[in-house]
Amino acid sequence: MVFLSGQLGLDPVSGELPASFEAQCRQAFRNVFAIVKAAGGTPADIVRQTVYLTDLDNFGVVNKVMSEIFSAPYPARSCVQISALPKGGLIEVEATVVLD
Repeated sequence: MVFLSGQLGLDPVSGELPASFEAQCRQAFRNVFAIVKAAGGTPADIVRQTVYLTDLDNFGVVNKVMSEIFSAPYPARSCVQISALPKGGLIEVEATVVLD
């Protein structure tokens, strides 16, 4: 089992956050997937996520992005609105991964 700490939508090359929420969301999931891959897993091995948003109005975008990058059965998920994230991020994703 692998427990991933929260991943912002930071570009790993530039260290910068994309301007839009959707771009940050996609990058946060790419960052999660990169860690899962480094641990020897795939996105299908993610069994649980906690998604932190600074604005719950963006929840629909999270659902859209997740529907594009995950397949059923989808990981269990909690979504929490918080007041702020490091570096002014708009989304942070934690994950629990079960490896065979």
